[in-house]
Formats: sequence, structure tokens, C-alpha cells
Amino acid sequence: MAQNDIERLIQLLARLPGMGPRSARRGALHLIKKRESLMLPLAAAIQRAADNIRTCSSCGNLDVSDPCGICADPKRDASVICVVEDVGDLWALERSGAFKGLYHVVGGTLSALDGRGPDQLNIGSLRGRVADGVQEIILALGATVDGQTTGHYIAESLAGSSVSISRLAHGVPVGGELDYLDDGTLTAAMQARRPAE
Repeated sequence: MAQNDIERLIQLLARLPGMGPRSARRGALHLIKKRESLMLPLAAAIQRAADNIRTCSSCGNLDVSDPCGICADPKRDASVICVVEDVGDLWALERSGAFKGLYHVVGGTLSALDGRGPDQLNIGSLRGRVADGVQEIILALGATVDGQTTGHYIAESLAGSSVSISRLAHGVPVGGELDYLDDGTLTAAMQARRPAE
């Protein structure tokens, strides 16, 4: 491996989220030292992923099939769609096992500062999916200004349909202590309060 190949590997690793130049150098050195057991299988897995992973034409998830495994699963509740910002959010909800319906990945949030309008997001196809007998849309977007704006836009665009629209609750996390929470989280928790059980 020539020196410029090593530098190229370090530069590419440094582009990954959470990897700075120092972490990338350590990662590259570890890969080089474990060439047979780690680097070559990793390179093959990355190549297979690049060749086979595609975006689901129905929901926007990433999978090796289209429609994805979630959309194709007959055990999923097709009457409920959970709208998420990104595939990572979908994976987090799937990991929790708390949702058994279908998803819709919008691919970001509306942001005037970043020049992202409704045409840059996967919102139009959501309207088409709602026409197919969906009864509830769950807006599982971030509790940021852009996330709330996007949720409001989606709710407004579906206002003429008979679909029920709900949002994820925001507020005190399980195990959270009030003294450590920011003002916005406390305000959201107070506004989203519900009767004690």
C-alpha cells in the first residue's frame, strides 16, 4: 500500500460522522494491521452494499429489495404511516419495536435558510399513499423548529383528507431528572401532560 493510498484511506475515513483526522488515522492503522481479518471483508461488504442497496420506492427506506422488507411485510399495519425525517430515525423506531405500521421517509426538513422547500422533500408521494386507505399519520419528526415546521406543513397538506394526524409526544425522557432538562423540553412536557394512571 503506497503512502498516498494510506493518506487517501485516512481522508475518506475522516469524512465519516464522528471521525476526525486523529480517529481516522487510528482507524486506518487498525484496518491495515488487520488486513486479512477486517480490511478485506469490510471492503467486500462495502462493495456489495454499494451494488445492492436501493431506496424503497414506496417509503424511502434503504434495503436490498424494492419494496423494502417493511413495506412488503403482510403483518405490518398498512393503515398507519409513521413519517420520519431520515432512514436513521426509521431504524431507531424499528430497533425499539414500538411501531408495527409502515413508514414514510421525507428525507430532511423544510429549511428556508438551507434553501430546502417542499419540492426537495419526499412529501408529495405521502399524499398518494394516504389515498390508499391510510387511517392515521404519525409525525415523528424532530423537536426542532425545522422539524415542527415540516410537521405543520405535512398536516396542512393533508387537511382535506379523512386521515387522523398525530405527533410523537415530546418532554421528559424516561429516567430524566427535571433539574437537568432544558426549558424547551420542560415546556413541551408540561403542554403534553396527560391524566395520571
